[in-house]
This record gives sequence, C-alpha cells and structure tokens, in this order.
Amino acid sequence: MNQSPPAKAFTEPYDCRSQPFGKIGVLLVNLGTPDDTDYWSMRRYLKEFLSDRRVIEVNRLIWWPILNGIVLTTRPSKSGEAYRSIWNEELDESPLRTITRSQAEKIADGLGHREEVIVDWAMRYGNPTITGRVQALVEQGCDRLLVFPLYPQYAAATTATVNDTVFDKLKSMRWQPTLRTVPPYPADPVFIEALADSIRAHLKTLDFEPEVILASYHGLPKAYVTKGDPYQCQCMDTSDALRAALGPLGSKLKTTFQSRFGKAEWLQPYTDKTVEALARDGVKRMAVLTPGFAADCVETLEEINGEAREIFLEHGGEAFSFIPCLNDSEGGIRVLLHLIERELKGWVG
Repeated sequence: MNQSPPAKAFTEPYDCRSQPFGKIGVLLVNLGTPDDTDYWSMRRYLKEFLSDRRVIEVNRLIWWPILNGIVLTTRPSKSGEAYRSIWNEELDESPLRTITRSQAEKIADGLGHREEVIVDWAMRYGNPTITGRVQALVEQGCDRLLVFPLYPQYAAATTATVNDTVFDKLKSMRWQPTLRTVPPYPADPVFIEALADSIRAHLKTLDFEPEVILASYHGLPKAYVTKGDPYQCQCMDTSDALRAALGPLGSKLKTTFQSRFGKAEWLQPYTDKTVEALARDGVKRMAVLTPGFAADCVETLEEINGEAREIFLEHGGEAFSFIPCLNDSEGGIRVLLHLIERELKGWVG
C-alpha cells in the first residue's frame, strides 16, 4: 500500500520588523594597506591589489605568469622596505590606516548631531574590508548607505573599483540597503580653498621661498586615458583651480605624475624626471604637494618626501619641502564633511 508523503511543515514568514533599520551608514574607503611589512604580508597585499582587473588591464594570459612568477617574488621585499621607512611604529600600522581611522572618527564627531548616521571606514585592499564593513553597517540597522571613495579625481583603477566591490557585496544580499556614492570633487571650491590654505600655511613655516611648487598626482597608464578615463582631465582641473586660488603664487605651480609601474607609457610629465631636470637647470628651492591623495601614504611619504627629495638634492637642489595631504586636519575634515552633508540631502533634514 502506497503511503502519502508527509505534509510539509508550515514556515513562518520572515518578520522584517524584528530587524533594526532606519539608520544611514557613511563608509569612507581608501586604497589599502598591508597588515605588516614582512614578505608574506606584503605579498598578500600586492597580490590582491595587482590582481584587480581595474588596476591591471593587461590580458590575464599574459599578466598572470608575470604577476605570480616575477612580481610577487621580487616586489614584496622592496615594497616592505618602503613601508618600513614610514611605518607607524607606535600603533604598528601604516600611516594610511592611522589617518583614515582618524578621519572617520572626526567625521563621526562632526555628524554627531545626526543620531541616525553611523560612520565607518574600510580599505579597498587589505583590512578592514569593504564587504565586512558594509555588512557591519547593515547589521547596525543601516538601510541607506553612502559610500565615499576618498579620491578627489576619478579613475577606474581607484573610484570605480571601490564601487565595484560595494556593488558585488550588495549583489549577495537579499535585503539591500539603498545606495549612494560620493562623486569625485576635483575642483570643488571647498576642496580647492583647503588646498590653497594648506600651501600658504606650510610655506610660512619654511626658512626659504620655493621657486617651484610641484603638484604631483598618482600616475596612470596613458592607454587608460585613451580608452576614456577622465583622470588626467580632472587632475588638470584641480591644478587649474588651485593655480587661480593661489593668486600670484599660482604662477609657480607645475603638474606632474608619479608612481609609474612597468614598461608602458604613463601620463607625463613624470615627477621624478621633472624634479631631476629642474635641479639640473638651476632650481635650488622646491615644495611639492600631492593633491590627488586625501591622506598621506607610502606614495607621498616615501616616494615624494623620500625619493623625490633625494633626487632633487643629488642633482643640485638645495632646499626641498613636502606639503602634507589634507589628512585629518581641520581643513581636510571640513572638505569631507561638506561633501558628505551635500550627498546626504534628502536622507537627513
């Protein structure tokens, strides 16, 4: 005799009211940092970074053997040395992690009157991860999320890859928070004013007057711009606006691009070559700022304040000064709060 299958147990519907909601998450995201300066920590960090298709657009069949057979064998030790030279020994972490955390804490204080807003921070590569912090914000009741890629100028290799990672996390979620992202701000008046003020304030601390003020931006392969990346144009927008804001001092401002990698042509003029040429041509006093970075990191503290300084002095320069990023300064936090408050309109009163 055939038996009827057992009746299915009744399942209670999901009670959404039991879950916290009504909060707004603000997530600051910067490029990334290794957890330590040893070989394996650097290798893990570099592998994640250089495996990103937004960063390296070379065909995978060509790039993977180079990455795994050459780059990840030789570069971790060299990169570890660079990081060790600027490492925050007190907190045992990179300056970028220290500064980004401080920015988040100060922004949280600045938004303290808005009880519905929760501020957090993450790194695109390394820790804390974007996916982890998005999940944490949702678990705290954030059904709206404002993601802030901390790059004044847009590049697919920076802003877009942050957004990609957020989108990928949301694709795995049944109940997604409503999402906004902060757009690039290359010529925002508040940003430009803060940069100009930081330059003037820094120059007042020097015992020399620079003949040249160099605005050094992170480089990008020229091919990426040819494909339509607006990064170069937006860097020039920043320099043009800053030059105007500086008045007569702006005539000293020159634009260059640093941090190239590999044999392909990158955006020019190159920072290191320009620094060397200026010194050889008789420029004795120089100041350099990095207006493409929201926080100081290995590319600013080691590459500019270290390597570029050495190049300048070795080829005839006499006085070199690095102008720090806006970081968590009063002016820097004012810029970030201005942009966040603007993008929160309609979500907050």
